[in-house]
Amino acid sequence: MTIDLDAIAANWRTLSQQLAGDAECAATVKANAYGTGLAETADRLHQEGCRTFFVALPEEALHLRETLPDVTIYVLDGLFPGTAEIYAAANIRPVLNSVPEIEEWSAYCRAAKTALPAAIHIDTGMNRLGLLPDIFTQVMADDYLTGPFTPCLLVSHLACGSTPDHPLNRIQLDTFRAATADFPEIPKSLANSAGVFLGPDYHFDVARPGISLYGGKALDPGTNPMSPVVRVEARILMVREVVERQTIGYGAAETATRTKRLAIVAAGYADGFMRRAGSSDQRPGGFGWLDGHRLPIVGRISMDMLALDVTDVPETAARHGVFVELLGPNVAASDLAIYAETIDYEYLTGLGRRFHRHYGPLGNRQDDT
Repeated sequence: MTIDLDAIAANWRTLSQQLAGDAECAATVKANAYGTGLAETADRLHQEGCRTFFVALPEEALHLRETLPDVTIYVLDGLFPGTAEIYAAANIRPVLNSVPEIEEWSAYCRAAKTALPAAIHIDTGMNRLGLLPDIFTQVMADDYLTGPFTPCLLVSHLACGSTPDHPLNRIQLDTFRAATADFPEIPKSLANSAGVFLGPDYHFDVARPGISLYGGKALDPGTNPMSPVVRVEARILMVREVVERQTIGYGAAETATRTKRLAIVAAGYADGFMRRAGSSDQRPGGFGWLDGHRLPIVGRISMDMLALDVTDVPETAARHGVFVELLGPNVAASDLAIYAETIDYEYLTGLGRRFHRHYGPLGNRQDDT
């Protein structure tokens, strides 16, 4: 698994340049920076100029704080019960998602006699975390609740940002504007990766892209402007011939329609290559890449292996021990996701622990040892 940190930094620059006015481009580095390595990725983004980071869990925030002692860190999943002292000691900002979280953070700040910062999440239509707009208005009017701490960011999250024409995008934007109109002095954040591309109306003060940093496709229509940042390769264990009418793999899911050469590759669903992306007689599956050739997956993906059709690849190229690309510049995670009936987020964050991780340009592969 090769991870190009410079490509991640370049994607961050591209996103920053999309933002209107003085909007800040933060970075969402939850889930081990979408599988690319939290410490390594955040450090490279910091070198590039990123100063604000979003994670999901307090454990991620603490790990990030060890790497970057001076940056701003928000925990999207909020204030976990009994952890206010830990957040405060590490200078971590919770995104307060409910009245009980606000009560606990307020009580801690009141007892500590310190107005610590925190974000407040407004639910504008996602129906997941966050305060409904009328509850948010009541909370902000209650000095006992919000007086002891400093609301430093007002946050909401787009439910359908990847579909630019979806009417809920405009509804959420209007709801967010209306809810926050009385608080012009507090910075605001609505745009995830998709929101960056929806235009200036969605940018506000802080954008918090995630998937686009890692080369993923933020918008469903159109082409992906982001650079790939990950290449995953696995070895060919053997090349074998199957003749017409023979079946391949578990469940005899696919039957050869002609004599084929198959490369059996050392990667499977234990490594994050989803079983749903296998093929059968009824449907095609995903693909790999070798020497300029697109290699269809043949049959079911098993735990540790998958089969690729190398019939049209020269035998000198498709041979024992050679690496094939399973994800990368030629095999986009968003393309694989179509076959697996999922999204590229799941592919990137689900890549397994058995890969040898190497940081460097995608054009340079480590040797075959």
